[in-house]
Amino acid sequence: MDVNIPMSNNNNSEGPLAGYRVLEMGSTVAGPFCGRLLADFGAEVIKVEPFEGDAVRTMGKRFHGKSLYAASIFRNKALISVDLRSRDGQNIIRKMISKFDLVVENFRPGGLEKWGLGYADLAAINPALIMVRISGFGQSGPYSQRAGYGVIGEAVSGMRHITGDPDRPPSRVAVSLTDNITGLYGAFGAVMALLARGKTGKGQYIDSALYECAFSFMEPHIPAYEKLGHIAMRAGSGLPDSTPNNLYATREGQFIHITAMGDAVFKRLTVTMGRPELFDDPRFRDPVERSRHGAEIDDIIARWTESHDLANLEQMLHSAGVPATRIFTMADIFSDPQYQAREMLVNAPDDELGAVAMAAPVPRMSETPGRIRHAGKRVGQDTRRVLSEIGGLAAEELDALEAAGVIFSDRGLSERAVAPAVSRAGEA
Repeated sequence: MDVNIPMSNNNNSEGPLAGYRVLEMGSTVAGPFCGRLLADFGAEVIKVEPFEGDAVRTMGKRFHGKSLYAASIFRNKALISVDLRSRDGQNIIRKMISKFDLVVENFRPGGLEKWGLGYADLAAINPALIMVRISGFGQSGPYSQRAGYGVIGEAVSGMRHITGDPDRPPSRVAVSLTDNITGLYGAFGAVMALLARGKTGKGQYIDSALYECAFSFMEPHIPAYEKLGHIAMRAGSGLPDSTPNNLYATREGQFIHITAMGDAVFKRLTVTMGRPELFDDPRFRDPVERSRHGAEIDDIIARWTESHDLANLEQMLHSAGVPATRIFTMADIFSDPQYQAREMLVNAPDDELGAVAMAAPVPRMSETPGRIRHAGKRVGQDTRRVLSEIGGLAAEELDALEAAGVIFSDRGLSERAVAPAVSRAGEA
């Protein structure tokens, strides 16, 4: 595929989190996503991986044997491989922890405590330490020991119940949505804790539960149940009590989403449709009435969209200032001028693939932007360097630990010639 994607921005900006060091002991998605956010904005993130590699390496598509998901979510991180179940591996963490500002972990509550690596254990060594603790159901409560992935938390939060079409079982978004939400809250909590530490000098831990973070997105439905007993239900492509705000078929069988619930926007829509009288119709005179008669206005709009092609509808609605769009595929995104103008797709340097496309860091900061320095590395690629530089271990100590199966490095692999720095974006 011939796509024009810039290489990642390697300017001299270190990012707003430069100078902070993070130990990531999380796995799969929520913990690594939290660490990735911190790394994008300058934190030095060192990820601990088991010898067989993080489970996320088995997810998503692969190219030339490499996980493309891992290439993105492990970007900007140094990767070390230590057996945390061994006493010597646990001692390595204790030896280094005084040199870290943050720990990100997503073991089941109590898991780190069994190894003597819980927050109280590590804070006794480093009282200024901040720990982001991500789990399915939080560090306390009757569900705390339940196994919990993101989709399980999503179901318990109520979010899964309202996702999909009303005449079908609950659906899901085809990404690890709740893991990403929880990782985002974890990163937000970490930055707030750093601000608090700047005032008090004390560390703390952040208890970021998957089901709670997803539940926080249920905001409009909570008081509606408490005051009215209303249980929100799946609404398909529409948004309840926000009308018109739906997906409509076009003449050639494509779809366009139109959002025009506000009075001014709805008026522009009616003019564009050639039906200005609808704005004065008592059924549609204000947002509340439009929602009450949602099926009727949706039917009128659908009959109009079905008489036009998608491209023509988009052009008319955009010109009139009515929010509307086709539903983008990834192919649409790769060729879209807005994505290109804002360099939202960038190629990250990769030792094995030369380069790999991924989403640019967000949000955009005018003075201290995030940047991608490199794609995710190989398992254990930085083990010896990190344990030497931060852990103070000599070469002979590292040799002994590697021989004993306490650490893993890819000394042999690191000597391989790397692929030429060309874009592989879009290949599979």
